[in-house]
Amino acid sequence: MSALAPTLEAFFTERLATQRDSSPNTIAAYRDTWRLLLCFAHDRTGKTPSGLDIADLDATLVAAFLTHLEQERGNSVATRNARLSAVRSLFRYAALRHPEHAALIQRVLAIPAKRHQQTIVCYLAPEEIDALLAAPDRTSWTGRRDHALLLVAVQTGLRVSELTGLVCGDIHIGVGAHVRCRGKGRKDRATPLTPQTVDVLSVWLRERTGDPSQPLFPTRRGGPLSSDAVEWLTAKHANAAAARCPSITGKHVTPHVLRHTAAMQLLQAGVDVSVIALWLGHESIQTTQIYLHADLALKEQALARTAPFDTTPGRYRPPDPLLAYLENL
Repeated sequence: MSALAPTLEAFFTERLATQRDSSPNTIAAYRDTWRLLLCFAHDRTGKTPSGLDIADLDATLVAAFLTHLEQERGNSVATRNARLSAVRSLFRYAALRHPEHAALIQRVLAIPAKRHQQTIVCYLAPEEIDALLAAPDRTSWTGRRDHALLLVAVQTGLRVSELTGLVCGDIHIGVGAHVRCRGKGRKDRATPLTPQTVDVLSVWLRERTGDPSQPLFPTRRGGPLSSDAVEWLTAKHANAAAARCPSITGKHVTPHVLRHTAAMQLLQAGVDVSVIALWLGHESIQTTQIYLHADLALKEQALARTAPFDTTPGRYRPPDPLLAYLENL
């Protein structure tokens, strides 16, 4: 067996799981990156993944892998950069264990992250929110579950992993009603609930009749919904809502779009950006600046406060007919 296999195993068991105590989501993301890279290297070199050595994963192959992610797998630049970050993390760890590969490792670490265009965030307008929440069939158990889940998502702005991780005991009904969750970076936070959300969750909890440790939004078998399941049911109800509100058709509605929607609702209500950052569990307030860029109404209000420029439009004068004829020859 080559040096790569034990190094990779030690990286996951010692560095990530033990020394850094990384979250399951982080470990899963790094695992998926290396599974993709090893399969790509196998196709390029003909060696089995367990037979690959560190020397086989040089900067040329890693760069080709990143190009493969974008061009053949259709990954975004942000995903490409996240995969590169996972590759770099292992190579920094390998540099301490295999100094004989120092030059190769440094060339891989020198591969830069790719710059990409920042697009305006997608979010739902109030009438689109109403149409989405009205889409689930509340005469069925799954419809009532989906309605409660979508309402919590669009009101609290929880990440999809935070939604699927909620248990019945995380919901606190009564004075100071709120939902507690453990978010990215192991940060616990409490998000207040509106009276409408409290009413819906109160009814759902009575029907759910689960122990405090059981999933708030379970599958029919009682287990927690997966992120893919939440993604699927969000898209399904968005397609159904398009019949009532056609403007949804042009939007790719995902759980993260619902998170953006919650942030935009707060921003348009006049809530300070620093408070929105705390609400969403952002590490830095800079992350929340994207919502300022997306809020056209806020920019129009700022424009209304400025003085107009002292200028007038020019007056169009048609050219002389004879000169126009000559110019068009």
